Amino acid sequence: MTAPILVARNVVAGYVPGLPVVQDVSVEVAPSEIVTIIGPNGAGKSTLLKAIAGLVLFEGGTVHHDGRDVTGLPAHEMVRLGVGFVPQTGNVFTNLTVQENLVVGGHSLPGVELKRRLARAYELTPFLAQRRSAAGRTLSGGQRQILAVSRALMTDPKLLMLDEPTAGLAPRTAVEVFAHLRRLAEHGVAVLMVEQNAKAAIRASDRFYVLTEGRNRMQGRPQDLAADAAIGEAFLGRRRLAS
Repeated sequence: MTAPILVARNVVAGYVPGLPVVQDVSVEVAPSEIVTIIGPNGAGKSTLLKAIAGLVLFEGGTVHHDGRDVTGLPAHEMVRLGVGFVPQTGNVFTNLTVQENLVVGGHSLPGVELKRRLARAYELTPFLAQRRSAAGRTLSGGQRQILAVSRALMTDPKLLMLDEPTAGLAPRTAVEVFAHLRRLAEHGVAVLMVEQNAKAAIRASDRFYVLTEGRNRMQGRPQDLAADAAIGEAFLGRRRLAS
């Protein structure tokens, strides 16, 4: 594995001072790598992403991005430094067109650069080019999620974080979203995502972390989880991860 683009160490974070949800969590992600965080409800998975992204109270630990200490920086600074974040809900402006959504994502760019990145977005995701004049509300759930990802990419992030990108999607649509994320990783983007759809997400990932009660429980690669019957039963509801 190449040197990580994100190194978060012993993160403590939450919503109320002195009552952290994330109590001591460490994660790393390298360029061109997809890393998934799984665990039971209330484990602190989404809070961890929000803490790294600068959206919730950061109380302890460190975060380094691309070799720079970004611990506790606000969200707009994280975006400027190359971190994209796609929330689980409310991630598309449904009354705006596909192109308008993308333009919002790149609103701070000079005109020439905005046009270049729009062209790249349409090249990476041809269906967006075909629907560029369509309102966001007319897209399917999977298409909206991919639009949200594409909008986050307008800032050209080195790290893309996603909070449950396949929530509420049909299995086939979820596979399409994961395939899109793999294509992005192949273009050098580091992907860190939280997923409840653990089986499919792990299959789509290079590595995974399991969180419980705001702490690291284990980490590994998909084959590690498949080989460990006890862990597979505890976190996937079965004794083996099917190949």
